[in-house]
Amino acid sequence: MVVAGDFKNGITFDMDGAVYQVIEFQHVKPGKGAAFVRTKIKNVITGSVIERTFSPTDKFENAYIERKEMQYSYNDGDLYYFMDMESFDMLPLNSDKLPDSFKFVKEEMMCKIISYKGNVFGVEPPTFVELAVTATDPGFAGNTATNTLKPATLETGAQIKVPLFINEGDVLKIDTRTGEYLSRA
Repeated sequence: MVVAGDFKNGITFDMDGAVYQVIEFQHVKPGKGAAFVRTKIKNVITGSVIERTFSPTDKFENAYIERKEMQYSYNDGDLYYFMDMESFDMLPLNSDKLPDSFKFVKEEMMCKIISYKGNVFGVEPPTFVELAVTATDPGFAGNTATNTLKPATLETGAQIKVPLFINEGDVLKIDTRTGEYLSRA
């Protein structure tokens, strides 16, 4: 059990059959009246964020979110298959459970599969990946305006903006959270 008066950032709890994570909290003691806890909480399954106030004595069940490291194997239409590296079981996931940042994941990369009570609701790709450029326009000598970017297609099919000096075949380090080019690998 977790009490609202003990809320901290990152705590997950079960409320009304949904799993919430505390993003922000503030204990408020007004001059008159009872104290309360003002929070911003996120539904970890749907991603929606709400603001809510609680009495410091409100109690909720702890929610344990399981994060398991699994290897992305392949996709077959709308199903994406992940392999448990301990038991070698295959877990098929529908494409609606994958985040936009999954476009930077190639086969055999390790991802975190996020579940609650055995129900998978999300996939966390690696934070940084190294991918080769398969198509981009050549940069021209003398075209040196600062911060000029050009489009490039990566080996996974994802498109990003890269500096002019990047050529086809270069291996780049990409931040999957923002989809931005970081450096050459």
